[in-house]
Amino acid sequence: MPPPPPPRTLVVVLLLAVIVVGAVSAHGRLLASDGLPGQGSASDATVLRLPSAGRPVGEAEEGGCEMTYGFLPCTETAGGNLFLALAYGFLMFKSATYLSAGSELLLEILGPGIVGGLFLPILGALPDALLILVSGLSGTKEVAQSQVLIGMGLLAGSTIMLLTILWGSCVIVGKCDLSENSTTIDSQDTKAFSLFGSGVSTDLQTSYAARIMAISILPFIVVQIPQILKLQSGHRLTLLLGLIVAVLLLLTYCLYQIFQPWIQRRKLEYSRLKHVMSGLLKHAQMHTFGHLIDDDGTPNVSVIEKLFHKIDLDNDGKIGRGELQAFIVGVNFEDIELDSNLATDQVMADFDRSRNSSIEKGEFVDGVLRWLEEAKRVVAGSGAYSKKFMEDFHITTGEEHNALLDKHEDDGESIENPTWTCFKAISLLLLGTAMAAAFADPLVDAVHNFSSATSIPSFFISFIAMPLATNSSEAVSAIIFASRKKQRTLSLTFSEVYGGVTMNNTLCLAVFLALVYIRGLTWDFSSEVLVIFLVCIIMGLFTSFRTKFPLWTCFVAFLLYPLSLVLVYILDYKFGWS
Repeated sequence: MPPPPPPRTLVVVLLLAVIVVGAVSAHGRLLASDGLPGQGSASDATVLRLPSAGRPVGEAEEGGCEMTYGFLPCTETAGGNLFLALAYGFLMFKSATYLSAGSELLLEILGPGIVGGLFLPILGALPDALLILVSGLSGTKEVAQSQVLIGMGLLAGSTIMLLTILWGSCVIVGKCDLSENSTTIDSQDTKAFSLFGSGVSTDLQTSYAARIMAISILPFIVVQIPQILKLQSGHRLTLLLGLIVAVLLLLTYCLYQIFQPWIQRRKLEYSRLKHVMSGLLKHAQMHTFGHLIDDDGTPNVSVIEKLFHKIDLDNDGKIGRGELQAFIVGVNFEDIELDSNLATDQVMADFDRSRNSSIEKGEFVDGVLRWLEEAKRVVAGSGAYSKKFMEDFHITTGEEHNALLDKHEDDGESIENPTWTCFKAISLLLLGTAMAAAFADPLVDAVHNFSSATSIPSFFISFIAMPLATNSSEAVSAIIFASRKKQRTLSLTFSEVYGGVTMNNTLCLAVFLALVYIRGLTWDFSSEVLVIFLVCIIMGLFTSFRTKFPLWTCFVAFLLYPLSLVLVYILDYKFGWS
């Protein structure tokens, strides 16, 4: 007998500890820079921040630059800070890798519920959130105002990289042949780089994730209201409102993630009922005295009544549970494993509106009419309503049921030695969180100093480079997953991309807005907000209402990345938006 899984309460407490470790570590950075009572000001205490690379020699302290935390290396040269940025960036990449690996292990043990819906999305966004937090957490207000641009660059760069470079790359590596009706053929890729003959497809649930992503852009709009309306006051109020909206959207998204497994189970139950009914209607169409539906789409009530009398074996004017089960058992369901008891219960619950444990003739006719309307909706545009029509309905419902069943079974895979796996998962999460908290601040310092030494705006450095550190592990994982060239894996890949953007637009933005509001910083990021808004809306609308993406769509996504950089540069340095 396998060992029992660890208690969920213990795991939840440990996950809370992981998140608290990150928050306390980042907050401890602020205390260290502010100094302790009785020890003088921050400048008199042991200073942990790197000096500005461009500081005149006369302003430097005796030992030149100062080591972060008192022992990490420091430098005042551009090349040295570039090396430090790469080194700390690699460590942040490893922390993101550990967090991702730990999250996946924990998800295997406890499933998607509260842990998967609440904690894991937060842990996935933790490296970005910590980098944004430390970018303006410590130092004077002027230093924070300068460095917080790094946090905005990371926020914009991470979001835009996910929706452009990563999205387009997944289309390329996951492309399959498109059939004549524009549906993809899993694992078949014979048309090379045909812009219209190859592409990817996702399920309908993925388009819902894209819509949620598009809605998550709302806090950006709220904080820009004073700039949009050219108001001279109300900036702090809109910052607070934007923060509240971001937190509410974050909570709503987490609740949606928590209840999504329940929603999936309900969908699976309904798809099973729909497939059973399609099989019963197909069987009735073939074995009764005429078609259930005429060629013009009108239901044939007399044939439906004949079917009722055929099922009503004792001719008492109502169908009992035993009679219904006997009829269902007589139908050959070859494509699914049918539990006749469960199927009977579902059909009885659907037809028996009077709740008297039997189906009367009127209830039976009404129930069949409802399902015939559902068949016409599912198999729209099939032409004449013949036997082929009912067969198409049965095939379609079977495919839908099997797709949901595969997903449900994947979510419920059992693993060996869950206690050890849980310990390993928690260890990886703690290690990843500790590394992210420890090296976020040195990375921000190195980027800021490199920017000062080279006169390259810190926004563009953080926009391009820092997302590579925090998102590379999930990007590589997404590309590998997409390369399996199956609709199911592609749907999961793109859903995770949209989920990552949603967390950026809610959790990471909430951290940024709280930082700006609490420290009294100036909100002056109109151009950055505009490019985030444009990319999220364009890709959100593009992916919310379609599930097929030919190869040419990847070039649309790729083009948005350089256009975003050019737009920020023009607005800030040519039109003076900064």
